[in-house]
Amino acid sequence: MLFTDRADAGERLAEAVRHLEGERPVVLGLPRGGVPVAFPVARALGAPLDVIVVRKLGVPYHRELGFGAIGEGGVRVISEDIVRSSRATQEDLAAVEHAEEAELARQARRFRGDRPRIPLDGRTVIVVDDGIATGATAAAACQVVRAQGAARVVLAVPVAAPDAVARLRRETDEVVCLSAPRAFRAVGEWYRDFSQTSDEEVVSLLARAAAGPAPGRAPRAVAVEVDAGGLALAGDLVLPEGAGAVVMFAHGSGSSRRSPRNRTVAADLNRAGLGTLLFDLLTPAEEADRANVFAIETLAGRLTDATAWLRRRAALPIGYFGASTGAAAALWAASAADADIGAVVSRGGRPDLAGPRLAGVRAPTLLVVGGRDTTVLDLNRAAQRELRCENRLEVVPGATHLFEEPGALEEVAALARAWFARHL
Repeated sequence: MLFTDRADAGERLAEAVRHLEGERPVVLGLPRGGVPVAFPVARALGAPLDVIVVRKLGVPYHRELGFGAIGEGGVRVISEDIVRSSRATQEDLAAVEHAEEAELARQARRFRGDRPRIPLDGRTVIVVDDGIATGATAAAACQVVRAQGAARVVLAVPVAAPDAVARLRRETDEVVCLSAPRAFRAVGEWYRDFSQTSDEEVVSLLARAAAGPAPGRAPRAVAVEVDAGGLALAGDLVLPEGAGAVVMFAHGSGSSRRSPRNRTVAADLNRAGLGTLLFDLLTPAEEADRANVFAIETLAGRLTDATAWLRRRAALPIGYFGASTGAAAALWAASAADADIGAVVSRGGRPDLAGPRLAGVRAPTLLVVGGRDTTVLDLNRAAQRELRCENRLEVVPGATHLFEEPGALEEVAALARAWFARHL
């Protein structure tokens, strides 16, 4: 199982722990990479999110051998057997513990700020990480959580080494692992994007979770099979009560209906009263051939067929939101004489790949590009000159191609929401 990034892994993991929703759990992310995975899990369960800060205690002069772990609130989990066999003096062990306590306090302040730690007494606690190789840190976290008063400890991870999963079952009440491949070598090889998580991202996600869900939280998606010219494509349809229009998402290269960025934008549109349809333009077998994601005419044809399917299901105005190569497919489909598409938004798109079809687009079109995505920005400027419809190019300052910078994706969502609200 390959994950797009940590947010995508979190979306999938959320479905696997849905059975715990009734237990009113607390979700704890291991810093740093576990927090972006834990964030969508907490949102899906309507659960509070916090960070679990633990420090392993290494035997002096043999630091890879842990003699225990410490956590917030003065929690100590010590292996007396290892302490005895290490033959370290009490002074040396105390020095290690003192140094780790200082680092523990620093990390907790850095990630959580002035907010108090969420009490775990008597609660079901879901400990989340982005993946597990040896399991040492995860085991320490679960031990600390138990010592902090948790009644039930669940470890949830997207991917892990099989032997680590077996060991961790002894430390927990339940282990939820989406994939434990026999060929496991490293966590990062199971992610398309495994870039380092910054302290700033952890702080931002924890602050957003502490602020609570946004008003008008989006309704849950309904799984559908989209009929695209006789081909069944998996999709997720959200139609808020009283929706005045529906936006169809055309995903880009290397992405799918589970794209965390498109899901973020879709949720924002749902809260504004717009329906959304996220669906896969390619079958799983077709995705294996990289050339298919650049078959723009084929993708546009499927989008057109899917649009006809949606019109039979919901008699509402329709807009397109395209990302990367999906933006080219959206513009190609919108250029058809009978398309009747109300508006198009492109996020970091490749409108140039629609070629001569650009001149035929009549739907008002918004092109959104990151200011640091210079190559794609130049391609969008050139494509904009070919458009004959109402159009606008919006540059998000400081943003790169995936809009991963703090606040960048929120700006994309706000621009898209305003564009669709105006034209649909």
